[in-house]
Amino acid sequence: MRYMKLSGLGIMVFAFGAAVLFGQGNQEAANLTREGIEASKANDWDKAINAFKRASQLEQRYAPNLASALQQRASVYVSQQKFQEAIADYSEALKVKSNDPDIFERRAYAEMQLKDYDKALHDYNEAIKLSPEEPKYYQVRAFIHQTKNDLKAAMADVDKTLKLDPNNQDAQQRKRFLDAKLHGTPTPEPMPSGPIPNPNVRPPAAATATPTAKS
Repeated sequence: MRYMKLSGLGIMVFAFGAAVLFGQGNQEAANLTREGIEASKANDWDKAINAFKRASQLEQRYAPNLASALQQRASVYVSQQKFQEAIADYSEALKVKSNDPDIFERRAYAEMQLKDYDKALHDYNEAIKLSPEEPKYYQVRAFIHQTKNDLKAAMADVDKTLKLDPNNQDAQQRKRFLDAKLHGTPTPEPMPSGPIPNPNVRPPAAATATPTAKS
């Protein structure tokens, strides 16, 4: 599947600069990071996550590796329709990278598969707070509002989508549908309710082996 091919990109980033870093700082943390990188190359995400978790406990600057591995395992869970497990991994990743809007988006997708639209709406709200100029977040939030029959809120998000992305065909079609529904046109044109593109087929922004600089 596509997500399996893409996950290799994250592994390459994991390994970048490792030869320099393993000789610096806490040696046990460096060894665990090496172990996590090797497990990642083999797509053994359970082993990788365990190693990266232990490394980050020893040195917090290695924590981004853990967030990336958690997202990789979550994408596997999504492909297996194990959505609760995916949500749990995304939630753990957010404890490490709480300012990453894409993790909120990916968790929202899993929540939507379980028809938990309230939680998905919350996650898109958070993603928009972090990245307010990203049109796809408003586009999917419009779908969620429409599903919850909040047509005015859906229209507001459609308008925002079109302001940021005037050629967005889904938003154009949804706007015509919502216009008809809101203004009482007897036969509004059909509006497909989905599908919403799966954000999990993209590789999560993998953390490098380079420790994050402390502020």
